[in-house]
Amino acid sequence: MRTDKPTSIADTLFKLSDTLAKRKKYVKNEFQAYGLMLAEELDDWKNKSLYIRLAKSTDRQLLERARYFVKDHNPGQVKSLGALFMWKIKELKRESLI
Repeated sequence: MRTDKPTSIADTLFKLSDTLAKRKKYVKNEFQAYGLMLAEELDDWKNKSLYIRLAKSTDRQLLERARYFVKDHNPGQVKSLGALFMWKIKELKRESLI
């Protein structure tokens, strides 16, 4: 069980703006910055284009729910944060269809 507190919205927005500032010449849209933030947070930089595509085409609330689900797990228990994230997105999409 995690003991640290969830990140505030202000911290998330600061991180997003920081990512935008670092990659200003490459990032033209907000969804690109969000996808890069996801790739960095999930430590899955090689699949950054996947996260950018997800940020563009998938509901942001669904992505946030999956992101918080992954953040709630202990780092030692999960082999791949990216795989857990994708699994949770699939589960959340299945739940929304029912």
